[in-house]
Amino acid sequence: MESLEQQTLKCLLERSVALFAARPALSLVGGTPLTYGQLGFEVRALAEVLHGRGIRRGDRVAILADSSPRWGVAYFAITTMGAVAVPILPDFHANEVQHILRHSGARAAFLGQRQFAKLEEADLPDLRTLFLIDDFSLVPPATPMDRFQEILQEGQREFTRLKEAALAMAQRPPADVGEEDIASIIYTSGTTGHAKGVVLRHRNLVFDAVATLGIQDVGCEDRFLSVLPMSHSYECTIGFLIPMMQGASVYYLDRPPVPRVLLPALERVKPTMMLTVPLIMEKLFKTTVLPRLTGSALRRRLYQLAPVRRRLHRMAAAKIHRLFGGQLRFFGIGGALLAPDVEQFLRDGGFPYAIGYGLTETSPLVAGCSPAVTRYRATGVVIPGVEVRLEGADGTTGEGEIWVRGRNVMQGYYRDPERTAEVLTADGWFRTGDLGAFDRDGYLYIKGRLKNMILGASGENIYPEEIEAVINRSDLVMESLVYQDGGQLVARVHPNYEAFEAEYAGQGLTESQLATRISARLESLRADVNLSVSGFCRVSRFIEQPEPFEKTPTRKIKRYLYVD
Repeated sequence: MESLEQQTLKCLLERSVALFAARPALSLVGGTPLTYGQLGFEVRALAEVLHGRGIRRGDRVAILADSSPRWGVAYFAITTMGAVAVPILPDFHANEVQHILRHSGARAAFLGQRQFAKLEEADLPDLRTLFLIDDFSLVPPATPMDRFQEILQEGQREFTRLKEAALAMAQRPPADVGEEDIASIIYTSGTTGHAKGVVLRHRNLVFDAVATLGIQDVGCEDRFLSVLPMSHSYECTIGFLIPMMQGASVYYLDRPPVPRVLLPALERVKPTMMLTVPLIMEKLFKTTVLPRLTGSALRRRLYQLAPVRRRLHRMAAAKIHRLFGGQLRFFGIGGALLAPDVEQFLRDGGFPYAIGYGLTETSPLVAGCSPAVTRYRATGVVIPGVEVRLEGADGTTGEGEIWVRGRNVMQGYYRDPERTAEVLTADGWFRTGDLGAFDRDGYLYIKGRLKNMILGASGENIYPEEIEAVINRSDLVMESLVYQDGGQLVARVHPNYEAFEAEYAGQGLTESQLATRISARLESLRADVNLSVSGFCRVSRFIEQPEPFEKTPTRKIKRYLYVD
């Protein structure tokens, strides 16, 4: 890879436009791709429009929209002119959105049309300019919804006029953007419920992208199919900045990735690379693969035999690979721990998966590897140029809190010095709050969150996530949450009701009888789980959770809603 003059998003884009001008960069599935040359032109034009609207170096500009090529244009326009991008997850509630806009002091925002309602009657005195991201129409902040389309037409004419004027006067010297300048403030809504604005410099993002290429190559012939929100650092750095740096192509869906939308897209794009969160593959395995492999009593018995199970996994994984277009060479999984049984299925089947570990605060990747060298339950090795140490490591298990230091570590939390001081040491170490251990070859294993760890009666460290992984192995369970109540371990369990209904179909059971069967099976499962874990990890009771757990936008359970 030809080196960058500076580790800034401006240099990254300029280099790619020069090297890959005619190649496709960003596109909707089935749409006409935006080439790198066109991307550079659109970014410069939009940056000039922002300048004409009074946006200057250091000003915050929000993006609240679903992933699309224009999301990428807006992001680069903001960051290459020296302003600060504030990506907001589209799934955030209106109250969270308004808080972020106020807290960040955003002076402009790019919004998807369905997001405008979240700003109705909001008191946002700093927000002076709104763009509809679909066509960059200018929309007055106080637009009444019943006049929305009419005002959009006026806004499109105004944007066209501004763009023409901006390009006519585009003799202004390019913005001077430095590595230490702030590129983005990403607000996280985690399992604790407290949103924080993570301040990332240009060098944080570009360094992490370059370092990631040290463990997995990406080339200009690669095709990414994006199914995650670009407003999350995982997708933004690895699924957007890296392919843009390497001249690859990224394709976006114009609707949510439900099967009837995703399957034709996979066939059309034939992606070579994809990024996902564990829930996507876990759901596919439990609702599609496993029922076919264990759909009868005979199949269930055969499935218990390891050689048969491995052969069935290979056959099923080959079908999934064809379903994904047949050319997939990298299937990245991040954001949370992958269920052990699902990972075993992927390993047995030779599916090209890889698991990464990182946080928004680390831009995000800290450790990972290519599919060829994955290890069961490991996240891979630490990326080049980053230091990781295990603080307070146990002398017997080697487990300790993961601390990270390197050019990928954030500047701090925006306008929050107290919380910044809690996680950043004076000598640059970031306390992740995650517990991990290394093997002799330097592979990092994640054990769980430090704040979730439970201290057993005799001082044992109990990791709820590990017990949950055992519970979730059952095809009768969709998800679970383990916590301590009255000195005992308790598990909330959301059953796989479809599996129960299929198993008892045709028996004429009433709802009450079905509920009794489910309760009995869950109690039997609890006994099985307790035989599979250490004595101090045994669960005293299961509580049926009728509805799916409420989750963060990255599909992690909001534990604070269920645990006192």
